[in-house]
Amino acid sequence: MTNQPLNRSKLRLRRVVLLAVSCSLLITSIGCDSFVRKFTRKHKKEELTREELVLAPEEYKPSMNKDQLYRQYLLFWQSWQDELIESLVQKKSLKKQIDCAQQAIKNLLSLRDILSVEKQKKLDVYIGQLKELQDLIAKDTYTSDAGTYIRKAESIKRAVFRDFSYNKIKKSLSLK
Repeated sequence: MTNQPLNRSKLRLRRVVLLAVSCSLLITSIGCDSFVRKFTRKHKKEELTREELVLAPEEYKPSMNKDQLYRQYLLFWQSWQDELIESLVQKKSLKKQIDCAQQAIKNLLSLRDILSVEKQKKLDVYIGQLKELQDLIAKDTYTSDAGTYIRKAESIKRAVFRDFSYNKIKKSLSLK
């Protein structure tokens, strides 16, 4: 008999909890907005027609004179030549050494285009030496002869600065 009043109170408690939960769900689902408006699919706003932005590509041509170009290419070559020497000294990867040599050659070739024909022939000697050095480095996969390569690279650097410094060459510049 003592169990019966206990069961009744549990049953009442369940009903009250169930009623409270269902009321809260009903109030939450309805909310402030009307029930129909809350659960209907909202239409996408039509995008306003925008004017398309049209960019006309323009070719960029540097507005540097031949003196500035010469100095720039000489500086680029010097930095790549220094990088080549440094990579040989530190025995960095073969790929890095070859890339530095290629970039140094590329900048010397750009430098060559600015010079007069007489000076171009003189620079061709140093370009050939640098290409030869690049081939030697490429063949020597273990850089076992790095000391020789370093001396050769430094020798080329000194010779180019000796013969092609801006003060010595400024009268021989000609842009084509």
